Amino acid sequence: MTLHTLTAVQLTGKIHKGEVTATEAVIDALGRIESLNPTVNAFTTIIADRALARAAEIDAMLARGEEAGPLAGVPFAAKNIFDVAGVKTIAGSKIEQRRSPAASDGFAVASMERAGAICVGCLNMDEYAYGFTTENSHYGPARNPHDLTRSAGGSSGGSGAAVAAGLVSLSLGTDTNGSIRVPSSNNGIWGIKPTYGRLSRAGGIMFVPSLDHVGPFARSVADLALGYDAMQGEDPDDPAQTWHGYQPVSGLLSQGIAGLRIARLGGHFAQGGMDCVQDAAASVAAALGATETVELNLAAAGRAAAFLITASEGANQHLDDLRTQSDNFEPLTRDRLLAGALLPAQWVVHAQRVRSHYRDEVRALFRHWDILIAPATPAPAMPIGQAMLEINGASVPLRASFGVYTQPISCVGLPVIAAPIQNAHGNLPVAVQLIAAPWAEDVLFRAAAELERRGLCSAPVAPAFV
Repeated sequence: MTLHTLTAVQLTGKIHKGEVTATEAVIDALGRIESLNPTVNAFTTIIADRALARAAEIDAMLARGEEAGPLAGVPFAAKNIFDVAGVKTIAGSKIEQRRSPAASDGFAVASMERAGAICVGCLNMDEYAYGFTTENSHYGPARNPHDLTRSAGGSSGGSGAAVAAGLVSLSLGTDTNGSIRVPSSNNGIWGIKPTYGRLSRAGGIMFVPSLDHVGPFARSVADLALGYDAMQGEDPDDPAQTWHGYQPVSGLLSQGIAGLRIARLGGHFAQGGMDCVQDAAASVAAALGATETVELNLAAAGRAAAFLITASEGANQHLDDLRTQSDNFEPLTRDRLLAGALLPAQWVVHAQRVRSHYRDEVRALFRHWDILIAPATPAPAMPIGQAMLEINGASVPLRASFGVYTQPISCVGLPVIAAPIQNAHGNLPVAVQLIAAPWAEDVLFRAAAELERRGLCSAPVAPAFV
């Protein structure tokens, strides 16, 4: 039985019926990771003993007729920025190797385990989540399962690659300026960046506290919904969380899009990038009946504000290490953090003012629309080692510029689902952002499920790994 091609919903269904045991599912996942991870380099740590012990517990619960959770027996993995008990939380860095292993699971990991999912390891990423390519000089680059010479995106590149390669059916990532949506696009899988403050970030290493989000990756909308539902929960340990109560979305996927007001974003989001990404956005707009194009006039200014806020807040997290052991950072990460530490305060204050004005513009637009559509990335996955990218006729640094369409959305904390389109450019996928007003994740899942039903958006295991 080829368990790795099953969705999480299909796999846990078989486990609940007794057709497969949780132990068999974990052994299968661990075997694939052992065999294929040297090629993909998605995992930095594998926790086989813990996973097998938890699988045995799940099997025993089911044998006793006890409820084991909606994700019972499903292997998953977490970006190594999340705390996982017994593992050092290294955040893609060399410096954090000095840490003791985490004493307990972070909130998101613990929530997944309570839902019955089983953590099998921790995943590669850009150092301290500062990047869009996961070309990590400490642990090597995460490779794209659709083309191993290309980037898996970042900063959650290992999370994207692990799901696309069928090593796990669910993974956890973080998104500050696009770090869920870029890997979703590059690897051709589903991902969600929820509303800022929706899901707890406690139990891990923060990058930019005023911009950081957490969310799952998956190969189906139903799986994404189960992961998102599992991660919900009130947590006083995350001061940024705004708890709106448990609002599950798994039961909404069949509702369709009737009555939803949907438009495509133009202006900033229709400029630059390859034809294939604009074509993808156009096809999604057509499928969802979006005939109007609207603009966020301050989108470019919002992106600029996000750059400054990211640089200054990110640098503030690492000032002591920048002073005392700067050579232990990746060179590009170190230089960007140092630049952030030197930003004039008035620039950062002005960026916050721009962010506030931009938030007002966004809120005004969502009085008229429920969902806005935009490309996720300016291009498909780029070759590993490529330094520059052409946008609007200008050559710009690739690692800083792959978020041209994601950063303006992160700046004001909007919820987004990245919807994958396979073979958009040869064998390479891209994704389209479905964007909603704060706390309106439900409409995004309805639209995503509609796109999946129509066959436009899908996320099978990458062909070379089937």
